[in-house]
Amino acid sequence: MLKSKSFQSRLADICIWIVILIFTVICLFPLINMVAISFSSKSAAAANRVGLLPIGFTLDSYKSLLKETQFWRSFGISVERVVIGTALNLILSILMAYPLSRTKREFKSRSIYMNLMVFSMLFSGGMVPIFITIKNLHLLDTIWSLVLPGAVNVFNTILLMNFFRSVPKSLEEAAEIDGCSKWKILFQIYLPISLPALATIALFSIVGHWNDFFGGLLYINKAANYPLQTYIQQLNVDVTKITNASQLQSVADISNKTLNSAKIVISTIPLLIIYPFLQKYFVKGMVIGSVKE
Repeated sequence: MLKSKSFQSRLADICIWIVILIFTVICLFPLINMVAISFSSKSAAAANRVGLLPIGFTLDSYKSLLKETQFWRSFGISVERVVIGTALNLILSILMAYPLSRTKREFKSRSIYMNLMVFSMLFSGGMVPIFITIKNLHLLDTIWSLVLPGAVNVFNTILLMNFFRSVPKSLEEAAEIDGCSKWKILFQIYLPISLPALATIALFSIVGHWNDFFGGLLYINKAANYPLQTYIQQLNVDVTKITNASQLQSVADISNKTLNSAKIVISTIPLLIIYPFLQKYFVKGMVIGSVKE
């Protein structure tokens, strides 16, 4: 028979929930405030009068963004970057993590590769050598300049490697008895039960590629080839480009503050859509891939 909670236990639960609620409000307030600013009038945003609700509700900032053809082009480039970059990162991480999860008896050179990987986490050639390499390979102004420099993520590889190590050896031994090759064991045993780790790696890669703007500034010379984050990072109200009265009225109704808020809101939407589908795997993938028995 279950015992009812004591007064001290109930009081502790109430305090915990209050603390969680306070932190939730603290985390949500900046986002809600940003959404409110993006829908507010220019004067209200400039006067810092916007709180959790828009003041002088208007869609002018969003209209200014969405009517730009370059916005949609950059959006498509970012989607392409996320798809190619995430697929490449997953493939290379799997192909590296699987052999490195073997014992030294099975893979004699394992220690050498592990030391090289750890060394690359601590030290790198730096920005200039990477840029020169990309330039010499004639990859500037291409999608490959955005995905190849970070194609192999050592942290993700180690995470997946530890997950592979947690898979019971009896499964692999049973498959070997049935005559399965190493490739068949990888694709039919390891990968199907590694969805939590793969989803975690995919989430890291998607967020990294989607939010990165510096790669576009560094490797893309033509503004037409900018990914979305690079495009909106440089997008401001430019009065020098006004050519008619309608554009003048549009600029009069928006400001860089409301426009920047609209940028942040729009660029956040895809991640908010993707995250719920991967979140159920996230915690499990982090815990199992990080703990070694």
